[in-house]
Amino acid sequence: MVRNIFKGLGIALITPFKEDYSVDYESLLRLVEYQLDNGADFLCILATTGETPTLSAEERLKIKDMVVDKVRGRVPILMGCGGYNTAAVVEELKTGDFRGVNGILSICPYYNKPSQEGLYQHFKAISAATKLPIVMYNVPGRTGVNMQAATTVRLARDCENIVAIKEASGNLEQVDEIIKNKPRDFDVISGDDALTFPMVSCGAVGVISVIGNALPKEFSKMIRLQMRGEYDPARKIHHRFTDLFSLLFVDGNPAGVKAMLSEMGFIQNVLRLPLVPMQIKNRQRMSEILKELKI
Repeated sequence: MVRNIFKGLGIALITPFKEDYSVDYESLLRLVEYQLDNGADFLCILATTGETPTLSAEERLKIKDMVVDKVRGRVPILMGCGGYNTAAVVEELKTGDFRGVNGILSICPYYNKPSQEGLYQHFKAISAATKLPIVMYNVPGRTGVNMQAATTVRLARDCENIVAIKEASGNLEQVDEIIKNKPRDFDVISGDDALTFPMVSCGAVGVISVIGNALPKEFSKMIRLQMRGEYDPARKIHHRFTDLFSLLFVDGNPAGVKAMLSEMGFIQNVLRLPLVPMQIKNRQRMSEILKELKI
């Protein structure tokens, strides 16, 4: 049985850009080192938060290679590989360069809204195309379709290398149903920073986090406290960041966390179209909250 190694604090890694919109590789590597030094348990690269649809094939490969070289095996690396054309995803898995990558994060097909059977057959085909562990990604707010708990559990039972799901439906009843019925070696990972505390309390094994780009030390401490059963101090950390959670996504992702990282001096506040930087009023409010938190 393939086991899930993606537990604790995972970072949904951003892609920093320079003022001319080229990739800022130097800042990227500095950010990776900062996260590894401050509690990150694994990295999730080239996924939604990384603005991957705006990257060229050459940029994606260079980012992958540079992060793999920088990490040097210190933590597992999960890499995005998904889409709404099953055949194209299968072909990428068979022919792409996944050296140094420990697993694949694959989003539910978006735009064309497949049925539950279509979702099942999609992930089953992906599972058969690679020996790498697969973490499915359910985020109906972006894809337009929700993978129901029964479908998730069915895939977990039928496909040995499907090891976890990044669950971002926002539905705690669905999360609880998956955790109640899943096989022992299949895990649920939070895909929503704001719901990480209740999800881990229900049995999730960690989070793939956006806010962790900027605040890995604080967020990893919350998760570690929960894993040890110390819920009161963990809850205090969760409540500390409630206002930040809502601001992070008010202008889209990763506009919020890029504004935060810019405030902290890590990157320039640049996104590629169709995404644009955070509105000034929201950025000012974020700056006020960071000062209040003494970050």
